[in-house]
Amino acid sequence: MIDRLTHFIVLIAMGTMIGTAAFAHTKADVGGSDFDEATALQISQGAIGRDVGDHRLLDVAGEPRHLDEFHGRPLVISLIYTSCSHTCPVLTQNLAGVVKVAQEALGEDSFNVVSIGFDAPVDTPERMRVYAHEQGIQSPNWVFLSADAKTIELLTNDLGFIFFPSPKGFDHIAQTTVLDAEGRVYRQVYGENFSTPALVEPLKELVFGNRADGNILSNWINGVRLFCTIYDPASGRYRFDYSLFITIGVGLISLGSVLVFVLRAWRQSSPPGAV
Repeated sequence: MIDRLTHFIVLIAMGTMIGTAAFAHTKADVGGSDFDEATALQISQGAIGRDVGDHRLLDVAGEPRHLDEFHGRPLVISLIYTSCSHTCPVLTQNLAGVVKVAQEALGEDSFNVVSIGFDAPVDTPERMRVYAHEQGIQSPNWVFLSADAKTIELLTNDLGFIFFPSPKGFDHIAQTTVLDAEGRVYRQVYGENFSTPALVEPLKELVFGNRADGNILSNWINGVRLFCTIYDPASGRYRFDYSLFITIGVGLISLGSVLVFVLRAWRQSSPPGAV
């Protein structure tokens, strides 16, 4: 009886260990030398809706910065490593162009951007400062941050971002993460040359669509801006589309004309003396 009980307990323990291993996505799951993009994307998408912890990082001056400092506005997080000579600079340059368009459309101070170096031993505050200078990033709402290896591990787990050392540097997906004003993962944007709407649309939703400050007029205006701020592929910019108001105006005029016609017809068909 004791042997059977012991055997049963061992089986439960082994099952628990196997289940835990299957649930936890580690580097071994994807394989450092055999990077599986499909699995990486699955892990990335699995982070949507997750609260990102208040991790402590360092800015280019070596001063501590906490992620909760950025609460209150949407936050765009770009994960790069400074020794990258191919994907990361392209991603940063493309992001810079999209951020400029987003600021024009949504307001310069409507959201923040952080670039975080995930190669902890190399991406020091000084290296991040040099990288920002090389990329020509000078926006006051764009901060370059670094952290120790443990913090990077915790942060990238929160963001659903995995990376592996490789002969060319690191294997990873080009991922840009959008957090809402409360610090939750709202959207993942992929590719180093992602399209402008891929980032601006979720930011527009957060900036205009999710505000509820109790001011009816302000909420109405934000609702109008949400639906009427549209992307123009010809110019590569966003513009306010007045056609909605024209359509509403034409509709009201048409409705008014119909009502006048019906009223006149009714009066003409009424017997003399009828009210």
